[in-house]
Amino acid sequence: MSQLPDPTTDSPQEDDSNHKHATLILLDKKQWLYVQKQYNLTPRECEIAKLICRGLRNGNIANYLHIKPGTVKTHTQNIYRKVHVKNKISMLLRFLVASRELYTQYGGTHSIPVTD
Repeated sequence: MSQLPDPTTDSPQEDDSNHKHATLILLDKKQWLYVQKQYNLTPRECEIAKLICRGLRNGNIANYLHIKPGTVKTHTQNIYRKVHVKNKISMLLRFLVASRELYTQYGGTHSIPVTD
């Protein structure tokens, strides 16, 4: 299995020795399960949504998953349709709001129901 691409290398970086890059985890595993069920995403759509939310571009996602960029684009369009958004930023914000509602509803400390 290939290593997950680093979104920080997708674009040229300034030469700043004090600047550190960290991988940001916006949603945890339970939140992703909730989002997947909330929006009826397939496992592949959820996998692609996770990579998009990490800041990866379609070409990088395609390389990582060993699929064509057009396939990534098709999955992305299907995700947008299911989530009722028109772009990646709106999708990310929708997921964050949904996960926030989840933790508000369950207090963030109890187990969160994600069963069928």
